[in-house]
Amino acid sequence: MRRIVRGRKSHGFTLIELLIVIAIIGILAAIAIPNLLNALQRGKQKRTMADIRTLATAIEAYNADNSTYPTAFTCPGPSVLPNAAPKPVNSNSWSVLRPTYIAQPPTTDGWQNPLQYTVDNQLFAYALASPGRDAVMSWPPACGTTTDFNADIVYANGTFVQYPDGPQH
Repeated sequence: MRRIVRGRKSHGFTLIELLIVIAIIGILAAIAIPNLLNALQRGKQKRTMADIRTLATAIEAYNADNSTYPTAFTCPGPSVLPNAAPKPVNSNSWSVLRPTYIAQPPTTDGWQNPLQYTVDNQLFAYALASPGRDAVMSWPPACGTTTDFNADIVYANGTFVQYPDGPQH
């Protein structure tokens, strides 16, 4: 004998349950996406610092062999004045370093902006720099640490003089 029960059987989710799940996913996304974007920018900073350090090692090795820092063909302008702001480098800039000191010198930073280089007239001091996320180079650099992704990253004569540290914005 079959028994018939009046009422409905639940075969799915109610609208309220679906809205609650969507709201929870939205809250999690609102928290996670800014953290992900921040992590991507920090990764670009770290890649830029590593590329600058690698290029500086090649420049220092060249200096050890030649007692002078290399001049890099820069764009625009063929000469670099003392205390002049660094000029962008391109793929032909480091012909004196290839292949003896570095196989493939980096020419762009993590944001695909050209790395920049300057050397004094006596070829005894140099600076490598990245303009940061905003691609705007300010010279001379504000020495010390920065907390801004738009800030320049500057390496001069064997040490970072302006670099990212701590929470970034």
